[in-house]
Amino acid sequence: MKKILDNLEEILGAFFLALMVSISFFNVITRYFFHFSMAFTEELTLYMFVWATMLGVSLAFKHGANMDVSLLYDRFPKAVRKYLYIFLMLMSIIFFLTLMYWGYVEVCDEMQMGVITEAMGLPVCYFTVSMPILSILTVVRISVRLVSDLRNGNY
Repeated sequence: MKKILDNLEEILGAFFLALMVSISFFNVITRYFFHFSMAFTEELTLYMFVWATMLGVSLAFKHGANMDVSLLYDRFPKAVRKYLYIFLMLMSIIFFLTLMYWGYVEVCDEMQMGVITEAMGLPVCYFTVSMPILSILTVVRISVRLVSDLRNGNY
């Protein structure tokens, strides 16, 4: 179970990517041979792309591979960089907590209004729930990364 939790983003990301490729390939084949395009495949692929993107954000924080502009940061002494690093990570946590909150509000609104997808007729909240769920995962990954980097002096 620990191995699954440690590699959750990779497992789910690979699953979504494989499913997106398969669905898109199937749609291309049916469009080419049968001259029939299935609108639901494009819609489903788009929603899975959102899930995959949010998983990628969490994965980037997990491995410390998120983009940063270190032109000014690198010019500060190590003691100052530590506090800048803590500040920047806390700002990232605040951002994702805000995204989680507003994503939750959006999901609740969609559930209350009964919003459904155009092509598939499924509740939209099945797909937008990725924002609050994966924002929580990202906050966890940022927090773990922050503690680890502070312990090891990697800032």
